[in-house]
Amino acid sequence: MAEASPPVGSPPRCLWYRRPGIYEDDKGRTWVMAVLHFLQREAGITVHMLQMAVHPQMLRSQTRAFMSGLPLKWELYPGRKYQGTDSRLWDIVDHGQASAQWPQINSTERLILTYSSTGDD
Repeated sequence: MAEASPPVGSPPRCLWYRRPGIYEDDKGRTWVMAVLHFLQREAGITVHMLQMAVHPQMLRSQTRAFMSGLPLKWELYPGRKYQGTDSRLWDIVDHGQASAQWPQINSTERLILTYSSTGDD
């Protein structure tokens, strides 16, 4: 399990898919998927996202299918969870300051979400 980060306020209310590995929150900030971990034993997924600037020309519309199993939109849900467009519930494992784990990346926040099919299906 990830070590908890110092708090930075509330997590984003919504995260919208912009292109593979890139989401945008309700404040117009971009979030980059840094780690995508598939958990075979638990039939789940863990996503590590970093809030960071991305060149606007890099953003594209939702024209291609997103093949990683992640939703096109996450919406904040009661109980430290997000609900995806597919109605799956994702636990917020951590939301806080970006750690020194990736010192070469200029990021202010990190968000770690996990989904397990044994938890809500």
